[in-house]
Amino acid sequence: MNVLVVDVGGTNVKILAMGEAEPRKFPSGPEMTPEQMVAGVKELAGDWKYDAVSIGYPGRVQRGRIVADPHNLAAGWVGFDFEAAFGRPVKILNDAALQALGSYQGGLLLFLGLGTGLGSALIADGVVVPLELAHLPYRKGTYENYLGDRGRKRLGKKKWRQHVDLVVSRLLEAIHPDDVVLGGGNAKNLKEMPPGCRLGDNAFAFLGGFRLWDDERRPLTLAKTGTH
Repeated sequence: MNVLVVDVGGTNVKILAMGEAEPRKFPSGPEMTPEQMVAGVKELAGDWKYDAVSIGYPGRVQRGRIVADPHNLAAGWVGFDFEAAFGRPVKILNDAALQALGSYQGGLLLFLGLGTGLGSALIADGVVVPLELAHLPYRKGTYENYLGDRGRKRLGKKKWRQHVDLVVSRLLEAIHPDDVVLGGGNAKNLKEMPPGCRLGDNAFAFLGGFRLWDDERRPLTLAKTGTH
């Protein structure tokens, strides 16, 4: 089965199909609807062959269904029929969980996606558990207000890095993971990784999307609180 992975972000939509060497992307933003996203993907992937689609969605997903519109895109995602729009079988997973799935090497993994917003997920002994840490209270706002892209621009890189270190240290104390991956586009703005962390890569989202359809070859399952 040839799988097309669609990584929907607040700044760009990135796509890659199995067997292709280079990802492609187009801008997203706060005005992008699901109809516009699908149209953009189909146009950009017009010369690629694919049998199924994996979507990394920047918001809440439960049992493979979107249950809340994203904070950084337009409304209309809840209840949208992606299978009908693509004409292919579709699996949907929170975008941070998709990167976590591609990053997973065993044990208990904590993933934090430092991007337009703040993505978060756990994988516990192969079970994917999407989290929603971004909008929990922190200081005079939320975790996303300080660790997301707007926080980085408002605070400056030095203070932003300090908040990343502080939040990561608190989460390590609470969760005691075996492995911590810091991914997302802004992870490259860290001078050095906090202790116990390794740098992720947006490319892991594509591997995670391929793994969603690779049930026979990967010892991974999805928690009922997460997707399918």
